[in-house]
Amino acid sequence: MAGRSVVVGVGHYLPERIVPNSEFEKTLDTTDEWIRTRSGIERRHFAADDETTSDLATKAAEAALADAGLTADDIDAIVLATSTADLTFPSAATMVQARLGMTKGFAFDVQAVCAGFVFALSNANALILSGQAKRVLVIGAETFSRIMDWTDRSTCVLFGDGAGALVLEAQDGEGTAADRGILATDLNSDGRYKDLLYVDGGVSTQSTGHLRMQGNQVFRHAVEKLTKTAETALSRAGLRCADVDWIVPHQANIRIIQGTAKKMGLPMENVVVTVQDHGNTSAASIPLALSVGKQRGQIKPGDLIVTEAIGGGLAWGAVVLRW
Repeated sequence: MAGRSVVVGVGHYLPERIVPNSEFEKTLDTTDEWIRTRSGIERRHFAADDETTSDLATKAAEAALADAGLTADDIDAIVLATSTADLTFPSAATMVQARLGMTKGFAFDVQAVCAGFVFALSNANALILSGQAKRVLVIGAETFSRIMDWTDRSTCVLFGDGAGALVLEAQDGEGTAADRGILATDLNSDGRYKDLLYVDGGVSTQSTGHLRMQGNQVFRHAVEKLTKTAETALSRAGLRCADVDWIVPHQANIRIIQGTAKKMGLPMENVVVTVQDHGNTSAASIPLALSVGKQRGQIKPGDLIVTEAIGGGLAWGAVVLRW
């Protein structure tokens, strides 16, 4: 027998305000066609002025708990991936903990930008396998609309707000690739590439800052690194790309998603795509896609999923799991 971290519930939340590409035509030298052909994005959601990252995260967490048939009292830990926490401290995770009425256990944030959910999932898996927690709520939540430079047409049209969450539970498996749950993970970072994607401000530099990105350079790294990390994680699980039922990628750009699937030798029919509706929601994009994929009836129990992401840092990684 082997311990496994099994997904027992998933949920998401999107702010009410939907922003179509056409809205940017009023203030920027851009068009719906330009945005759509270069990114695959058609619309995105923006948080209301009084809506924070922890608000979105709490609603996604409540949805995941309901899906799992569990309450906050059943949870031992919360790991929340975000780059846009409400405050410098405390963590957004502890705010969610309080809002859920969870008075035991522990909660903390993980910051790996768009790769954040993969890093959070890997850490949650480690907490379960080491016996420190039996059930972990893993959340990705962002309000990237707060860090956009609305005069930069190359970046501000790409991002959106939202949250997704899942509940991981310790269960026994046989120790084979046929087990349900997380089968393998792979995490990477290389700080030499900071200037490709960053926010030009923060607490220690005493400024707020906006997102800055060298899109072409990020694209060049993305397909190669995403393919390699997915293949590495699959290899660790004793599996190959051909075994995969669904790629659930970070939803940054349809061309990156298509390029990665092609290099992995899988058709787009085997990819869960939500980028057209959500834009790039950073750490929220993978759990959002998992939740929507389940809602659509795409992801079913027993399906083999590989999920991969790359973000500022650069930081990138993949998780292989059986639903």
